[in-house]
Amino acid sequence: MTVNAPQSAAWNGAEGTHWAEHQDRYDAVNSGFNDPLLNAADIAARDRVLDIGCGNGQTTRLAAARAARAVGLDLSAPMLRRARRAASREGIGNVSFEQGDAQVHPFTEHGFDVAMSRFGVMFFADPVAAFANVRRALRPGGRLVFVCLRERSDGDLGTVLDAMAEHLRAPEPADPHSPGPTSLADPDRIRRVLTGAGFADVTVEPVDAPQFWGTDPADAAGFLFEWSPVRAMLRNAEDPAARAALTEAMHRYHGPGGVQLRGAAWLVTAAR
Repeated sequence: MTVNAPQSAAWNGAEGTHWAEHQDRYDAVNSGFNDPLLNAADIAARDRVLDIGCGNGQTTRLAAARAARAVGLDLSAPMLRRARRAASREGIGNVSFEQGDAQVHPFTEHGFDVAMSRFGVMFFADPVAAFANVRRALRPGGRLVFVCLRERSDGDLGTVLDAMAEHLRAPEPADPHSPGPTSLADPDRIRRVLTGAGFADVTVEPVDAPQFWGTDPADAAGFLFEWSPVRAMLRNAEDPAARAALTEAMHRYHGPGGVQLRGAAWLVTAAR
């Protein structure tokens, strides 16, 4: 069951397929936030963990290594297939994956000790309702921990995208809180949403991490150029001049380990 039809269509269509087909590359972009997330989650050996918006399942599998059981939930069938395949390949027996919309998914009440997410909670149609449903799934005293993106300008990604400014569409007036990567970029909104959903002891702290985008500037720019939010910003998604500008901007971030941009997120914790 889902109430978020646009996101379901995207993550079961081209968006989800691209993430599934490039599982290792997206994990390389985001895995720098794994340790801050898991350390804040403070998972104990007897804990039951819910991973919200688990995608290809890397964080779910990492949580399972610390927990009694971990369950990954996501809208995307292509990514869940990848997640199940990876767990089977790695021989992880205490993990499972379910397709569903966290806003309305029929969780067992008090079924989890910890709910966590790495960049999977910014796409809810109604975030207060969604987090209230997640709260219902937690036992009294259970913990919520997630990372979500700060404003694009807070990290290096904003700088490299600005290099393509002349090739981008004129921005249209939009609700900054509509579902999307930066819908929770405002820390005050995070606090309002979580307290409105019934959570207590909300903390919001900035955390930065390196994000590996490619082996060299051309590789990094080519991958970022295929990212659907970037393609949506371009006046012409096949514009070679835009790709050249993006490639040139990547040079300042190229080192012995490849192209790494500084990613900027909020680390959020709360309690039921």
